[in-house]
Amino acid sequence: MIESLLVANRGEIARRIIRTAKRLGIRAIAVYSEADADLPFVAEADEAVLIGPPNPAQSYRNAEAILAAAKSTGAQAIHPGYGFLSENAEFARTVESSGLIWVGPDADAITAMGDKINARNLMAAAGVPVAPGTTDPAADLDAAVTAAAEIGYPVMVKAAAGGGGMGMGVAVDEAALRTEYDKVRAFAERMFGDGSVLIERYFPRVRHVEVQILGLADGRVVALGERECSVQRRNQKLVEESPSPAVSPELRSRLLAAAVRAGEAVSYRNAGTVECLLDPETNEFFFLEMNTRLQVEHPVTEYVYGIDLVEEQLRVASGLAPTFDPDALTPSGHAVELRINAEDPKRFLPGPGVVRTWVEPTGEGVRVDSGYTEGNTVTPFYDSLLAKLIISGATRDEVLERAKAAVAAFQIEGPKNNVPFFAELLTNEEFLSGAYDTGIVSRMR
Repeated sequence: MIESLLVANRGEIARRIIRTAKRLGIRAIAVYSEADADLPFVAEADEAVLIGPPNPAQSYRNAEAILAAAKSTGAQAIHPGYGFLSENAEFARTVESSGLIWVGPDADAITAMGDKINARNLMAAAGVPVAPGTTDPAADLDAAVTAAAEIGYPVMVKAAAGGGGMGMGVAVDEAALRTEYDKVRAFAERMFGDGSVLIERYFPRVRHVEVQILGLADGRVVALGERECSVQRRNQKLVEESPSPAVSPELRSRLLAAAVRAGEAVSYRNAGTVECLLDPETNEFFFLEMNTRLQVEHPVTEYVYGIDLVEEQLRVASGLAPTFDPDALTPSGHAVELRINAEDPKRFLPGPGVVRTWVEPTGEGVRVDSGYTEGNTVTPFYDSLLAKLIISGATRDEVLERAKAAVAAFQIEGPKNNVPFFAELLTNEEFLSGAYDTGIVSRMR
């Protein structure tokens, strides 16, 4: 097993990785920016290194500073968490060429799945269903118009190099397409350094369902069930649950088999997620993208399968067998994750500030993965995620009842936060029924 691990991230995910590392007797090393010096993850690490000012480009995305920290502390491996450099193939290659262990998929898999068009084509070749769309980037606006006419409106205009719900627009007709194409292309060039755009069929009513996969050290790829991720704002997730209330045993079998084929197509190793769109009317699903990293919502899978995904990541990276029997994977119970963000609960606009009160809920089946505590400052430099409230139990009904009590007990004063939104959601009949889709938040607002 790896003996020393540098966590190239911050907040709740750094704290969560450090927790598993220390449980396994691994020396945990944190890196932090000047803005994060007082956060819990820094104090909880065995060693912590200041790597730069608040600007992520000068700290958490600064590959040279992170590698220098690894060298100075004698780290054996680097875990990137999610975001920042986690899906940067060049960084993964540099880590490995420096003689360090990269806790994630290899750079070739990251590269293969990082371009949405290339990923779509790979998946189609592997027999994974893909939505109707372009097989090459739309070279210009005329090409986009031609493609959209062939696919049929409405269409989704997407940045080929995008991710995290960014760089997307919907066009219901040619006039809208002309506007969205220019907007998405400009955004993609600015944010990702790649203005390539693809055109896909847009489904007005759809569910977002993903499958957790794990590429093992022996070369096998296994699927650890699905997660429902349809409660979203601005194409970004707010709630995840497993198993999905929309997925029957027959559909689950097809979903998981397709996700395994997706992983096998790129010789995938370590943790990854195959994201799909599900048509609730026909039970057809289509490949959306593959996230070549640990997901924010991984805890719901951990509860349903009784494993620690970070430990499994570390075992794969160390060349070790998993803690579970890959031929006897048996899910049990239900779990839901609520993303507690520093944002207005109505319009979901960021609301940083000093945390004056922070009281986490406790009780059976309640887990809080938090990045902050009382006295910390939530700055505008990073993602607005404050904590993840994860609830588990025997049934969905039991979990939702526990979630209501946990939300009512979660006290945060200072930064704006979306705890009141979850109190509202947990009384919403559409959500409680399980028959919801990605439009549920907009219908609530």
